[in-house]
Amino acid sequence: MSFRTYHEVAGPDASGIAEQVSAQRARVESRLRSVRRIVAVMSGKGGVGKSFVTAHIAASLARSGRAVGVLDADFNGPTAAGLLDAVGPLRVGDEAVEPRSGRDGVRCVSMAHLLEEGRPLAFRGPQAESFIWRGALEAAALREFLGDVAWGALDYLFIDLPPRLQRLYELYDLLPAPPEVLTVTIPTPESRDAVRRALRAAVERDARALGLVENMVGGGPQFPGDAGRDLSEEFGIPVLARIPWHPSPDSWHRLAERL
Repeated sequence: MSFRTYHEVAGPDASGIAEQVSAQRARVESRLRSVRRIVAVMSGKGGVGKSFVTAHIAASLARSGRAVGVLDADFNGPTAAGLLDAVGPLRVGDEAVEPRSGRDGVRCVSMAHLLEEGRPLAFRGPQAESFIWRGALEAAALREFLGDVAWGALDYLFIDLPPRLQRLYELYDLLPAPPEVLTVTIPTPESRDAVRRALRAAVERDARALGLVENMVGGGPQFPGDAGRDLSEEFGIPVLARIPWHPSPDSWHRLAERL
């Protein structure tokens, strides 16, 4: 089977999608021009505390005087807003959406700001075909969060990614340059194997891998292994921090300073 791309659709069937995509990318680039560093926080595996790590790094950097934002790109499990105490609805201005200000002044936008408490993310449309359109609609939501939010001048914008790699690929397609990548794992072999796939996908697309954060260290016999060391040796990147099961504020300060 062969399909025409949108570049090849002409005449009365033309939708103008090529122009729409170009305009959206230009809007994203313009909106993020005042952001000094964009850091994608990923794992490739759920349950490793990635959003917890993101929120604490962001707050620690903000306490040290940096301007910091967090975009929660996990649309189906948004937790960053709650972790940062960035509660309340988003305010829509004449030309942009204003992020919520959370703990220590961290600016945050999350799908949690748009959903009723306890309600899942749902899109309008035929339920029988939702599996076809959901990925495209989530990609469109990411474009809006990047292009329609007035992030302002930031030293750091952290993008908290879901476990699936699809959101990472969408991010690559939207940003004018690959983001820096901070990777979170826990000590277990299962986490190591899942994170390895995610890291490989990132470095193959020319992302700068900042390093690894090994979370939940010393959590007992259910967390065996040394995934951080193994991945560090394989990819030639540093273990920036080994976060204990009960971290102290100094743990986050030391990690933030290494970024």
